[in-house]
Amino acid sequence: MVAIQLLPQYGWVILVGIASCFLILWQGVQVGKMRKKFKITYPTMYSNDNTLFNCYQRAHQNTLENYPQFLMLLFIGGIHYPLVTAVAGLVWIVGKVSYSLGYYTGDPAKRMRGTYSYLGLLTMLGTSICFALNLLGVY
Repeated sequence: MVAIQLLPQYGWVILVGIASCFLILWQGVQVGKMRKKFKITYPTMYSNDNTLFNCYQRAHQNTLENYPQFLMLLFIGGIHYPLVTAVAGLVWIVGKVSYSLGYYTGDPAKRMRGTYSYLGLLTMLGTSICFALNLLGVY
């Protein structure tokens, strides 16, 4: 049997997880503002003729599509490597803000400004893999 003990630094991981909730909330509010501005009502997901609205919506949807992986990797990798994983989580969050702000210009190519968010995600993937291998006695 393996007993997992959380280090005090795991608190940083939890705070990053909480910070990510504010990212999701902020993006949702931005989409809501655009819905109101362009009179795009629910349940319409995308507009047939409003590219700017679609850019706002895609920024939010892309983050939501990646959110389960982010949370899983954050909370698992953070068990064994809390500080590295917390910093990687912050990189992902800040990258998603850059991604969104680029998309919000209406030029989809500018979303690439936030590509560095994947550095955070890949780092968390690495810390999670290392933790799994450590549990298995391989690493």
